[in-house]
Amino acid sequence: MTSKRDRLIGAGTQVATEVSINFGSAVAGLLIPIVGAVVVVAVRQVITAIAVLPFYRPKRRELTWRRLWPALALGIVLATMNLSFYEAVGRLGLGIAATIEFLGPFALALVGSRRLLDFACAIVAAAGVVLLTGTAGSIDVLGVVFALIAAASWAGYILLTRRVAVGLPGLEGLSVASVVATAILLPIALIVVDYSKLDLRVIALLVTAGILSSAIPYSLDTFILRRIPPRLYAIITSFGPVIAAIFGVLVLGESFTPVQVAGIVVVCLAAGVTIATQREHPRSDLETTAEGLT
Repeated sequence: MTSKRDRLIGAGTQVATEVSINFGSAVAGLLIPIVGAVVVVAVRQVITAIAVLPFYRPKRRELTWRRLWPALALGIVLATMNLSFYEAVGRLGLGIAATIEFLGPFALALVGSRRLLDFACAIVAAAGVVLLTGTAGSIDVLGVVFALIAAASWAGYILLTRRVAVGLPGLEGLSVASVVATAILLPIALIVVDYSKLDLRVIALLVTAGILSSAIPYSLDTFILRRIPPRLYAIITSFGPVIAAIFGVLVLGESFTPVQVAGIVVVCLAAGVTIATQREHPRSDLETTAEGLT
C-alpha cells in the first residue's frame, strides 16, 4: 500500500516524464527538416535499446518462439509507430500530430463499452479532431494519414505489450522489441542520411532527443508505477497532447487558433473522463498496459 507522499511523488514524476517525452519530440521536430524522420527515429531506437537492455535483458533459455514472436511483432509495430509519428510531426506540427495519434489508445479504451458516457466522449473527441484539423487551413493530408497510422500502431503497441508481458515480464519484451526496431530502421537511416549535415550540433541534438523521448521515460516507468495506480498513470498520459502543443509553440514556433486549442483540450478531456470513470473491472487497455510495465 503506497502512502499519499509516494503517490504524489509518482504522479509528479509521471508528469515530468510526459514533459521529457514531448520536449524530446519537439527537439526531434527541429531535426526532421535537416536529417529526416528515419534518422531521428533510428537514433531514438538505438538509445532505447541502450537504455533498457542492460537492465531488462531476457534470459536466453526463456526465448522460445512462442514467447518471442509477440516481442518481434512489437518491434515492427514500434518502428512503424515512431516513424509514422515523426513523419506526421514534420508535416502537421507536434501539437496536431500528437493529438491525432492519441486517438489510438483512446479508441482502445472505448472498445466493448456500452456506456452512454463513453459514446458521448467518443463524439466529443471526434469533434475535437474536426476543430483541430478543419480550422488548420491547408492541412497536409499525407500528414494526417501518417498520424492515423501512428494512432493505429499505438493501439497495436498496447495490445502487443499486454501479450508480451505474459511471456516476458516488465520491460524485457520491450528490450527485444527495441532491438528489432533498431535492426529495421538503422540500416535504412545509414543509407538515406546526408552525412554532410551531421555536424556536432546535429548529433548532440539527435542524442538529446533520444534521451528525452526514450532513456529517461523508460528508466522511470517502473519507479512511477510502484507508486501510483495504473489508472492515474493512464489519466496523466491522456494529457500528453496538451504538453506536446505547448512545446510545439515554445520550441518549434507553432501557432494555434483558439479553436484549435479548444480541439486539443477537448480530445484530452474526453480521454481523461473515459478512463477516470471506468469501473475497476474490466480495466482500460491503457491501464492494463501500464500495469504490465511493472
